[in-house]
Amino acid sequence: MRLRSSSLVVLLALSTGSAFAQTPPAVESAPLAAPATPAPAPAAAPAQAATPPATPAPAAEHPAQQPPVTQAQTPPSPAPAAPAAPAQPQPPVTAQPTPAPAAPASPAPAPVTAAPSTLFPGPGDPTNVEEGVLVAKPSAILSGTVTWEEGFNTLKNAFRKIEDELKKAGVAPSGRPVTVFVHTDDKGFRFDAMIPVAQVPEGKSELTPDIKFGKTPEGKAFRFVHKDAYEEIDGTYETITAYLDAKDIVSKDAFIEEYVSELTDSADTNLEVNIYVQPKE
Repeated sequence: MRLRSSSLVVLLALSTGSAFAQTPPAVESAPLAAPATPAPAPAAAPAQAATPPATPAPAAEHPAQQPPVTQAQTPPSPAPAAPAAPAQPQPPVTAQPTPAPAAPASPAPAPVTAAPSTLFPGPGDPTNVEEGVLVAKPSAILSGTVTWEEGFNTLKNAFRKIEDELKKAGVAPSGRPVTVFVHTDDKGFRFDAMIPVAQVPEGKSELTPDIKFGKTPEGKAFRFVHKDAYEEIDGTYETITAYLDAKDIVSKDAFIEEYVSELTDSADTNLEVNIYVQPKE
């Protein structure tokens, strides 16, 4: 019986031990619930931890140093005074339109435009013969004699000389250069090279010892137009002779050439010459 009772005791003890061995798991599950309650405890702990940061209040004093930053901002306030600079737009007002009055100086060329008037008003027509009356105009005249071969260059130089002397004397030309062929023969011709002027200087009969003041031819005349090189002008004169013969017109021995374009070269095909023939009365 004791053996059984003792064995029972042992069994009880073992069962009890096994019961104790099973209780730990219950204990392990209990701590799981416990952590939920401890969670608030950490929150309380941070509250205490927050109090220590209160000591860093001195650090809050350091932010008080920000006022210098505001002082740094105060200097910029003078910057608004800079807008006074917009007063500088006044220079655009000084656009200097004053130079515009300089334009009146251009009227000086106006007399030059009046200068190229021809002995017959208006342009001539190479395909037509125009009849009219020449009006005498005051002119500067340079006379000379030359061979036919040197005629073109001699006339060109004569006109240049007259123009230079007129410029020196302050006398403006008022018309195109004119040549009066006073006499011609097989070797050459005698000529009067003329440049019309608006007015002869008072009390003067000559511009230089070689250049005299006089007048262009006047009276009834026929105008023919040559538009080609001066080298080809003989063909135009043949046409003129044929016309006069057909009309039974007897002309004066002298004939007149007026150079509408500049005398540049005897081969210049852009040359335009008015040829005036005066009939005998």
